[in-house]
Order: sequence, then structure tokens, then C-alpha cells
Amino acid sequence: MPVTLYQMKDNLSQVGQELQQVNDEISMKAGNPSFPDKDLNDLSEKADGLEKRYNLLKAQVDKKEKAESSKNKEFKNSQDPKEKRTHAYAQLIRSVMHNEAPSKEILQVLGDDNGSGENGTGGQSFLPVTVSNQIITEPLDDNPLRNDETISAITNLILPRVRFQIDDDSFVNDQEIAKELKSKGDSVTFGRYKTKIKAAITEAILLGTDTGLVSYTNAALQAGLAVKEKRVAFAKEPKAGEEHMSFYSEKTGIKSVNGTTIFDAITNAVADIADGFQNGLKIYMTRPNYLQMIKELVNNSGDLFGKKPEEILGYPVRFSELATTPVVGNFSFAQLNYEISQTLYEQWKDYDKGINYFQLTAWFDHQILLSSAFRLANVTAGK
Repeated sequence: MPVTLYQMKDNLSQVGQELQQVNDEISMKAGNPSFPDKDLNDLSEKADGLEKRYNLLKAQVDKKEKAESSKNKEFKNSQDPKEKRTHAYAQLIRSVMHNEAPSKEILQVLGDDNGSGENGTGGQSFLPVTVSNQIITEPLDDNPLRNDETISAITNLILPRVRFQIDDDSFVNDQEIAKELKSKGDSVTFGRYKTKIKAAITEAILLGTDTGLVSYTNAALQAGLAVKEKRVAFAKEPKAGEEHMSFYSEKTGIKSVNGTTIFDAITNAVADIADGFQNGLKIYMTRPNYLQMIKELVNNSGDLFGKKPEEILGYPVRFSELATTPVVGNFSFAQLNYEISQTLYEQWKDYDKGINYFQLTAWFDHQILLSSAFRLANVTAGK
């Protein structure tokens, strides 16, 4: 593991103190005629050895400090704000991977106003919000839910289940919706659920370009987030405390609609959803289930294989390998929220594999605002 500047200075201080003690002892013993010459020579050789060590460490510290100073000058001299932020982010990653604290200049460039990276919580390192925002709130191609759900980054978020109200509104007064509001309450409080995402980073990647390092790290972290987000949303057996996040959980209470075929189950589910949710309806299902549905419809004639899913089902289809039971609904009534101001970063090592990771600890919640906006398309055996 690379030695940090702090460790180098600490080693230098210890060697310096020991050298001073030996030199003081030589000064005292040399004036004593009864002190053996051999022992005095041993002390002198020890002092020479310690002095060589001290000078060697001092040269390394000076070199390291010069390099750090050069990095800081790059921030001040760079004119392109985007290039400056990319360089700062890359240097933050390198610092973390070398177990060094990022400089104040790095954190300030990344938008940390106090330039400390800490928030009075025992030295925990909070990722600057601009970086958290770049990683967490940008669309992820690997998670189609991000195209349809609301993504937010608000601390202590509380939302109304229905975002509008009109006098004598038949939508809110719909029996199913009214029953849900009475059961669950008019508002939704988003909680804080911890997740750790790790990006494996080798020395070769660290020594690469700033752009390459930042792109690689962001891609790895975003891929990890995408997997986590899909897993909680489509979990058939959610983890304790995460039951409310899943479309399949009994706690969520989404109604199942049956059909003897996949097509029948989906179309029956669509028809069962209230008109107020129909605009923006989407269908989530696995690709194998979709292809099986096409085979059932065309009886292997192949006429429908070239058509878009929307032409066949009447609504856009999103494919996810985890949506094993098709979920039909208006996904704007589901929301993913992160508390990006609390995102932590650190270096983590898997000692069994010998791999170093840049690790993020993030807090999030996934809430289904109205279960009435969704249906599960359940295939039952035909009679």
C-alpha cells in the first residue's frame, strides 16, 4: 500500500528524534574519559546511519510536497471549469486510494464550500454534492426505471401521495384511491436506507488520464447503483425494512390481475387501471416473457416479431430481467430519493482478493406513492 505524506512525515519525525537522542548521548559520553572508545564508536556509527535515513526520508518528503504543490498550481492555472473539475475529481480519487486526505483546493474546486470534506461527524469524509449529483442523479442506461420514475435528491423528503386536488375531484374520490389514502395517509415520508457501492480501481487506472479515471469510476459506481435500484424495486423477497420499496411486496399492496396467457394478463391489468393513470402507462417485463408472448400470439408464424412492443400491447414496454411478473402502471407514482449531501467516500480493500476499491456509502429510499397506479399481470393456468 502506498505510503501517505502524513506517514512519511511521521517517520521522518521519529528518525529525527532518535538521531537527536543519539547525538546528545555522544556529546555526554565523549567528555567522559572512562567511557569505552568502542562504545563511543558504535554510537557514532549509529548516528551516521540515522542521519542517512533522515536525509533519505527528508528528500522523499520534499519530493512529495513538491508534487502536491504542483497539483495545486494546476487548479489555479487551469482556465476551463470542466477540465478543472475533472482534474479535481481525479485527484480526489487518487488521494482516497492512497489513503491521503484530499487537499482543500481539490474539495473547493468540487464545490465543498468549507474545503474540509468533513461535517463535524468524527472525521467522516462527505463527497462534495457536485460529485454525488454527477454519480447519483444522472440517468443510468442500465436502470430503465430512471426514465419513468421521479428521481430526487432531497434530505428529509415528505411528499403528498396525490400532487393535485380539485373540488369534487372524481380521481381522488375514486373508491380504490380513496381507500388507499385512508389506509396509508395523504403523505409519504422518505427514509434513509444505507447502501455501499464499490468501484475496483487498479494502479494502472490510477496512473491513467484524469478523464479516463473519472469516466471509469463513475461508470462502475453508476452500474452498481443501477443494480441496487432494480433489485429493491423488483425484489420478490425484500430485505427486512425494504419491503415498501418493491412492486412485488405484500406490504406495497399492488393488485394482481389474472389472465390465461401473458398477453391476456397484461391487457387485463391495463384495463383494470383507472383512467387517471392511463396517460403515461408503461409495462415492465422480462425479454423472455415478451418473446414467449409473441410466440403465443402468432403461433410461430413470425408476423409480429418485427413490430415494436408498443404496437402490439398499446403501451411502451421496458425490459428488465428482474421483472419476472409483468408490472403495469404509471411509474411517475413511484419515486427514488437520495440524500446526496450525506454521501461518504473511502478506500476499501478486499484482502482476500488483494483488490482496492473506491467506495461510496449512500442513503436512499424508493417509495411507491400510489399502489392504485399499478397492477401485476399474473398468468394463471387455462381451463
